[in-house]
Amino acid sequence: MQFIDLVAQQARLREGIDQAITRVLDHGRYIMGPEVAELEAALAEFCGADHVVSCASGTDALVMALMVHGVGPGDAVFVPTFTFASTAEAVALLGATPIFVDVDAETFNLDANKLAQAIAEVPNGLRAAGVIPVDLFGLPADYVAIDSVLAGSDLWVIADSAQSFGAARNGASVGSMASMTTTSFFPAKPLGCYGDGGAIIATDPAQVEVLRSIRVHGSGTEKYDNVRIGINGRLDTIQAAILLQKLSVFADEILARQAVADRYAEGLAGAVAVPSTPEGASSTWAQYTIQVDDRAGVIAALQADGVPTAVYYPRPLHQQTAYKEFPIGAGGVEVSERLASSVLSLPMHPYLEPADQDQVIAAVVQAVSR
Repeated sequence: MQFIDLVAQQARLREGIDQAITRVLDHGRYIMGPEVAELEAALAEFCGADHVVSCASGTDALVMALMVHGVGPGDAVFVPTFTFASTAEAVALLGATPIFVDVDAETFNLDANKLAQAIAEVPNGLRAAGVIPVDLFGLPADYVAIDSVLAGSDLWVIADSAQSFGAARNGASVGSMASMTTTSFFPAKPLGCYGDGGAIIATDPAQVEVLRSIRVHGSGTEKYDNVRIGINGRLDTIQAAILLQKLSVFADEILARQAVADRYAEGLAGAVAVPSTPEGASSTWAQYTIQVDDRAGVIAALQADGVPTAVYYPRPLHQQTAYKEFPIGAGGVEVSERLASSVLSLPMHPYLEPADQDQVIAAVVQAVSR
């Protein structure tokens, strides 16, 4: 059994992927070839957005979005501590200060109440600049609640939707809940390429123009007229070609992921704490994450039964060596610390057969009853 089965997906798409790569090899435009613009248009159509700017990774997407806002030293950017490092990393790379905020115990996403507390008590010497919520495990954060907290302020929001492209909440699709939304096409993501890749979904044409400039070393109208500081953030043409093939089946795969999640929820109810989806929200189920008491024992038992697992995330960012000197927001991070010791992710992908799902369910129920 595979934790994430990219082989099964490739078998379904192999002929189209081979043809797509061959077309790139034939035209030879490996950087910013025609497939890149085609992908951007297809992504925009998929999520109902006006503008998509592709880039080399989800981390680059965050850095580029922050650069549009001119983030730098003295700026405080509020981020959840229970997430992957790239969210805070992008802030710190630009010389700004990430302030770590706790997450909601039910959704694992940024807690709007804790955010309000953190904004009200910014450390001396810092200016509250913006917020980067993270749509953890495929579920969009509560942007309505976050926007309510920010009402009347000049703080901006960048949605870190690296795990949730294709999801929705309160009738809004991922890509429409913030002025800029970043996503990742890392291979293990619900929509992933065969290398690194990312994108920024933006609503403001002026920001889009700046993003496209930043992506190519801050270029202007001429190749050697760099009008701003930028990065080398271009998405490879071959990766764009692969993503176009994967996007063609992505809607079906999201439905298949939901079916797996539903079967897990039904089979595991009462045995462990299963993830919940708020009313009016949908998830892409980048991970299916339960909570258990004796995690080490459950992992060992599942491994013995042939069920792979993973832990996202065993240590909150504020406890990691590179980030432990950055401030924790007022209100503390108790929930994040508790989750880090109890979360456990189970196999999740669109090609997980019902028999394998039943094996996972039976193994978990048996493991926690020992």
